[in-house]
Amino acid sequence: MIKVTSLDATTLLVTVIGTKTTRHTVTVAPEYAEKLTGGNHTTAELVRKSFEFLLEREPNTSILTEFDLPVISRYFPEYEQVIAEML
Repeated sequence: MIKVTSLDATTLLVTVIGTKTTRHTVTVAPEYAEKLTGGNHTTAELVRKSFEFLLEREPNTSILTEFDLPVISRYFPEYEQVIAEML
């Protein structure tokens, strides 16, 4: 289960409940959220789908505990294209 809580306009806390529960602090610039969602989804929805994307590729214990959302593209170059399809 993925729980996303907004801490402020650009920072979200993501809790992934699985065999081991993990917490992740994710920052998302409004411009980046707009680029990926086209303004059709909230930043929380974008982050939730981004974690679904990540969890398909690695366990929650391997996900960074604190990162800016664009960092995902460094590890998974297909991220932006796939996330657009997922939204």
